[in-house]
Order: sequence, then structure tokens, then C-alpha cells
Amino acid sequence: MNKKITHLFLSLTLLFLASPVFADKVENPLKGINTFPQLLEKIALVVGGIVGSLAVVMLIVSGIYFLLSAGSPNMLGRAKSSLTYAVIGGAVALAAAGIVALLKAIIGA
Repeated sequence: MNKKITHLFLSLTLLFLASPVFADKVENPLKGINTFPQLLEKIALVVGGIVGSLAVVMLIVSGIYFLLSAGSPNMLGRAKSSLTYAVIGGAVALAAAGIVALLKAIIGA
């Protein structure tokens, strides 16, 4: 019986300590975005920036692979494939905002 009372007391204490936290207001993290197309544009810009950054890093890595391949066909193939994927990723990153604008024009948003 004593254990149940202790648990009840601790639960009520934690509940009353947490109650001021519930009173705080959460501000909108997406200020200035009021429509779904604006949200898509924002997401495309952020994802495009991340993919573009990764594409630049992968271009550097593929250059290092080319330098370290020393004529090895296996390493040379790895360098060529990483270069190909980095260029494709960079193209997608550059076209991200354009793709969203095209989709907005198609659906008439």
C-alpha cells in the first residue's frame, strides 16, 4: 500500500511540475508560408541545397578516387560511377526549384 501512495505522490508531483510547460505557445516554424505550393517551394530549395552540397563533396571524392586509382580498373570504375552520380545529383539540385515551378504550372496552383 505504501508503494502505491509513493507512486501516486510522485506522479502528481511530476504532473504539476510539467503544467507550466503546457502553457507555452509554439510559434510557427514556417513563417510566411501560407499555402501548399509555397511549402513545396521551400522544401525544394532546402533539399536542393543539401543535394547540391553533397554533389560538390562527391565531385571532390570522385576526383580523389581518380588520383588514387593508379590505373586499377576496379578503382577507375568506382571513380567514374561516383563522378556520374555526382553530376546527376548536381543537375537534380539545380533543377529542384524549376521542377516545383513546372509542377505548379501543370496543376494550376
